[in-house]
Order: sequence, then structure tokens, then C-alpha cells
Amino acid sequence: MNKIKSLQESAALVKDGQRLAIGGLLLQRTPSAFIRELARQGKKNLKVMKTAANYDFDLLCFADCVEEITAGFVSFEAEFGLAPNFRRSVENEKVHFNENSCYTVISSLRAAAFGVPFMPIADLKESYLVSKFETVSNPYGNEQTLTVPAIYPDWAVIHVQKSDEQGNAIIYGPVFEDLIMAQAAKKIILTTEKIVSEQEIQKDIDLAIIPGFKVAAVVEIPQGAKPASCYPFYDYSAEQVKEYLSIKNKTELNNYLQQQT
Repeated sequence: MNKIKSLQESAALVKDGQRLAIGGLLLQRTPSAFIRELARQGKKNLKVMKTAANYDFDLLCFADCVEEITAGFVSFEAEFGLAPNFRRSVENEKVHFNENSCYTVISSLRAAAFGVPFMPIADLKESYLVSKFETVSNPYGNEQTLTVPAIYPDWAVIHVQKSDEQGNAIIYGPVFEDLIMAQAAKKIILTTEKIVSEQEIQKDIDLAIIPGFKVAAVVEIPQGAKPASCYPFYDYSAEQVKEYLSIKNKTELNNYLQQQT
């Protein structure tokens, strides 16, 4: 099966209402081009998750693509302020924010990766998040143990530096939660800075952490993380982030989406 797809073909694999685990962290190695294509295709009622988001989730909220967000943190860094469209969508009850800590998001994905219905976690102490989760009796003692439920994404969407045609992919630098997302999700969609030979992947086999057998689509899209960074190829673009944050309405958003990859 040919896994090399266009950006349009790969985004078309995502159906309305599905759950997506989005790779990268804040403005680092985000699959931004794929996010924009989801918005262009007018996806609806998506459920998206990651530990810490900004441009990706904010844009999907602006484009009315999202029904539910599971995350520990959604905001731009101090240079840019809050995530205005995310905040507006939650305040207007257009999007349900399933608030977590980064730790509980990772633990829910880890439970799915391990194929178990829940994951015991360390006590969150006085956090108000404790009330969201259930406890179970410790079979090896008398105390109650806090747990989080497994969350099974339909798709993990991950941007990488290199991939071969089968989706065996290399990540340079911080992996974040991308490996756990890949293990937990039913299928993976990869965007990559470049498609290389299987032999080149073999040269860096210790960094080839994304398994091709779970990958449904590979999209070669240089600078596909912009305005986020993709080490070691490029840094994030403050100018492009500010351009996005200057958009005031849906007409301007549609113009922006048509001008971007």
C-alpha cells in the first residue's frame, strides 16, 4: 500500500467526531500544516488532546472544528499572551474543556498504550482535579489509589524530521509525548520535513521511534511545523505567530488559511 499522501488526502482520512492526539508541544514540532488543512476541510466535532497546546488548538477552535479539548495547558508563551480563540470558545460553551494536568493526560495515553482500562497515578494532593477521577482499592494494601481512564485516540498526528515511505520515522531532539501517542492511537498520520530511504532511517535507527506498521499516511511537507519550530531545521517564527493572532474574524481567517500551506 502506498502510504505517501497529499496533505488533502491525509486530512480527508480524519472523520468528523474522531479523537486526535496532536504531537509536538506548544510552539515546538507542531503539525501545523495538517491543522490548517483540517480547518480548510471544515472538520467538525473533533476531540483533540495533548499536554500543552497553543496555535494548533486555538486555530481549530477559531475554525469551529472542535467539540472537546483534553489538555493540561492551552496558551501561547509569555511573548504572545493567552490563546484567545480557545478561551472564547470555552467561555461561550462551544467547546468543552476537559481540564487535566499534563501528568494525567500522559497517564491516560499510557493506559491506552498498555491496553488497560485505567492507570493508577500518584496522589494529586489538594488539586481540584482530584474530583474528576476515581479511586480503587490497592490490592497490596489498605489505601485507596487514584486512577485516570484510558483514552484511545483514533489518530495520532505527528510532525517529524525524517520518515521513509512506510512511515518509519525519526525525531531529533525532545520527543515530548509523541511516542506514547503513537502507541496509544489506533493509527498514525505523519507529516515530515522530508521522505528518505529506508537505508537512511537505518543509519539513525535508535532515533526511529515511530513504527511504520501503524502509519496510514506520510506527507512530505518542508516547514510543516511553521509557525512552530522544528529542530534543527528552523526556529519558531514570532512574526508568523503575531500575524495569526492579529486575525479578527472568520473572513480574515479564511483568507489566512488560503494563503498558507
